[in-house]
Amino acid sequence: MDKEIFLAWMDEGTLQIPQILLKNYTKLGLNETDLVLLLHVYSFIQRGNEFPTPEELSGDMNISGGECSSILRRMVQQNILCIEEGYTEDSIRYEKYSLKPLWLKLADMIANDLKNDRMQKDLHDESELYTVFEKEFGRPLSPLECETLAMWMDQDHHDSVIIKAALRESVISGKLNFRYIDRILFEWKKNGVQTIEQARRHGEKFRQPKKANSEYQKSNTVPFYNWLEQ
Repeated sequence: MDKEIFLAWMDEGTLQIPQILLKNYTKLGLNETDLVLLLHVYSFIQRGNEFPTPEELSGDMNISGGECSSILRRMVQQNILCIEEGYTEDSIRYEKYSLKPLWLKLADMIANDLKNDRMQKDLHDESELYTVFEKEFGRPLSPLECETLAMWMDQDHHDSVIIKAALRESVISGKLNFRYIDRILFEWKKNGVQTIEQARRHGEKFRQPKKANSEYQKSNTVPFYNWLEQ
């Protein structure tokens, strides 16, 4: 008997509910009744009935078929649910519910959340970067220096970690000025340096003895090859 109950339970199937839907259904303008009805629509679709009637949907709910029909109509107007046309193997046209508008809205929510997270991180990194520079320079940055720092991030697209590494390099070299830091960043970008590890490797390569052109290097290059360990 227990096995029969278990088999009957398994035959009913399961319904996977996206966590993003449970967390954000109120942001979509849905209430709890709307959500349960939407899940019933989803469940019917999963079981092969793509266009259940309001009476079928309300059968397991505490609302009437009329209320169910009214909610479904509103969700179509809200672009949460849509009705599409389908065709059988015999080319007979039929109507079916689709949750594509809902999934697209949830995908947009995820994309916006990720975008906002990146913006918050960028603002935090930018604020921290200004603080690090002012600490090393021992004074507030001038408007021109602030503009240069913003240009490195916004126009040149240097990562804040790389900018801080260039700052540290200028400190080690005893040449704490924006022109020198800009030169470091220029050389790194020209040589495809984008990470601390790449900077280390580039420095090791640069420090290899080059007897043939050592005098030329001494007189014509900026000594940006001292690397501070992270």
